[in-house]
Amino acid sequence: MPQPGGPPPAPAEARDLRARYRRIMRFAARAFVQAWWFELLLPRIGLRSLAERGRVARLQKLASRFHDLAVDLGGLMIKVGQFLSSRLDILPPEITHELEGLQDEVAAEPFAGIRAQTEAELGIPLEVAFASFDPVPIAAASLGQAHRARLSPGVAADVGFADVVVKVQRPGIEQVVEVDLAALRRVGRWLARVRLVSARVDAPALVEEFATTSLAEIDYLNEAGNAERFAADFATDPRVAAPTVVWDRTSLRVLTLSDVTAIKITDVTALHAAGIDPAAVAQELARATFQQIFVAGFFHADPHPGNIFVTPAARDSGEAWHLTFVDFGMMGEISDALRAGLRDFILAVVARDGRALVTSLERLGVLLPTADTEELERAMSASFDRFGGMGVAELRDIDPRELESFARQFGDTIRSLPFQLPENFLLLIRTISLISGVTSALNRDFNMWDAVDPFARAVLAGSGGDLREVGRKALGYATTVARLPQRLDELATRIDRGQLAVRAPGVEKRLSSLERLLGRLVSAIVFAALLFSGVLLRRAEEPLAWVLMAASIVPLIHVAATFRRR
Repeated sequence: MPQPGGPPPAPAEARDLRARYRRIMRFAARAFVQAWWFELLLPRIGLRSLAERGRVARLQKLASRFHDLAVDLGGLMIKVGQFLSSRLDILPPEITHELEGLQDEVAAEPFAGIRAQTEAELGIPLEVAFASFDPVPIAAASLGQAHRARLSPGVAADVGFADVVVKVQRPGIEQVVEVDLAALRRVGRWLARVRLVSARVDAPALVEEFATTSLAEIDYLNEAGNAERFAADFATDPRVAAPTVVWDRTSLRVLTLSDVTAIKITDVTALHAAGIDPAAVAQELARATFQQIFVAGFFHADPHPGNIFVTPAARDSGEAWHLTFVDFGMMGEISDALRAGLRDFILAVVARDGRALVTSLERLGVLLPTADTEELERAMSASFDRFGGMGVAELRDIDPRELESFARQFGDTIRSLPFQLPENFLLLIRTISLISGVTSALNRDFNMWDAVDPFARAVLAGSGGDLREVGRKALGYATTVARLPQRLDELATRIDRGQLAVRAPGVEKRLSSLERLLGRLVSAIVFAALLFSGVLLRRAEEPLAWVLMAASIVPLIHVAATFRRR
């Protein structure tokens, strides 16, 4: 599957790509059948407790198998694992936690391939393009790798520096990305046909979001533009810097930047040795982050410690040090709609209004149209009642078991809803999460809320005034009163649609009897389906075939037992 406009892969490479595609699809098919069996069939035939008993271990094993597959295949699969590890909105923690440690570090590409790729992209021999080029990479990732080099004298004189870092894509990575995306899109279509999944998450849209981000990461011209835009946003800020793009040595697959390597931001020992206070670095990092989000509306979405340096300034400089960001392949943008949604979200939190908060999530596109938000509103209101207004110090005094229990219940509520974060909203959460981890490593007592306060206050001021304690209560009361007619209308609508939940024990008992009858019918169908599936898979010599044929005994026993009781 060659990239449009690119050379077709050699026969051996084509075979490898087909084998790669089949391996991904085989893993997906097995995971799909496992989920169908444990999450759909067993509960339908009255064996829900059996399915739930080993769920945690089962999910952990599935995530571990994907982890091994991603490390072995490289390409986009590592990116998929990293992407899934951040999807707390749709995946259980047993999976996201297992994938958190998936690192984008793979074996380096042989230098011969890197040389050929660089020369083909720049159109000149490597010795002409650069005065020197280190064949040993300083970093190797699944999509490309970085090398130190020195510019040729003429180019160095034009740009004003000679030391650079050159990012080069792995040869053939476009074909690998295309194969991986083709497999992922097919899996997305599978999931879209499963009603239980499609009611909660738009799987094809999720795949397309990932595809957009991934294709942007292999477009080095796009990354170069991002670096320049970021630098322009902080052009007047002496505390934040970015590398300079060497456009004469940059193309779609080769990116040359000034070498800005300095002290890794989490290297506290080196910071102290340079006379730099880590607590001050944490404060400045938080300020720079919220400046990107709330003011520039364009933010670095992968600010892990390897992508941020602390650069000691020259002696004659007015500042003792500054932060230098690198790697602009993954960036987020705050659109006007997202900015307005965030403003409504902050207002709802300040007013402790669960209903308004749910409405703001709907406007942000976080909740799919099929969402029944009553349970979420109750969960939000409960969180405001219990934890609203508490500072960080007060939260630390709460029994950890209570926080853990509340977090588990709240997470279950979120994952039970068609709750799907838009890409930029997800990148925003990822960014704040990473920055929170870095600032905590620099200063254990750092309070992120204090850092965001002036920016959040500016957002609130832009929507009409200062909302302190009196304003908070007034807005809460006003919102409740103002929404009474709307709530009555919604109640009438829910009754018309048959969505109003009413407790009626007698009716529930009859429904339970009917459900048992349907269970017997389903069991009979499931018996035949499992047996038939096992026979089909047996032809492909899949080990799962024997499992399915043996499992068909369970619904058969259920049918016999229930008819006997009858």
